[in-house]
Amino acid sequence: REYKKNKHTFSRVIIDRVNFFNSFYKFPYRKISIRNQNTIWGSCTRAGNLQFNYKLALVDSRMRDYVIVHELCHLQEHNHSHRFWKLVAGMIPDYKVIRKEMRKLVMRTD
Repeated sequence: REYKKNKHTFSRVIIDRVNFFNSFYKFPYRKISIRNQNTIWGSCTRAGNLQFNYKLALVDSRMRDYVIVHELCHLQEHNHSHRFWKLVAGMIPDYKVIRKEMRKLVMRTD
């Protein structure tokens, strides 16, 4: 019920942050979807589609930004290689701390 009632607001928060971070990265993507998912915070398809859980709009902004940057970096490196984490760290230097905090939440990040 919360998702349907506030979908537009949640979408705007997430899309605005995607656009902010991608103004630095400039990675091409096809579309952004905001969904009501039970097990993941976000994903990136090989076709360049970004998908985010609406609940990202409700968590701490550091966590939200980490997930958004994480998925954006998958547009360049579709893996969790050293190069991938270097891209993430360029924008979110304390990503390791944030990841650890997020693991304490019910949902996983990847």
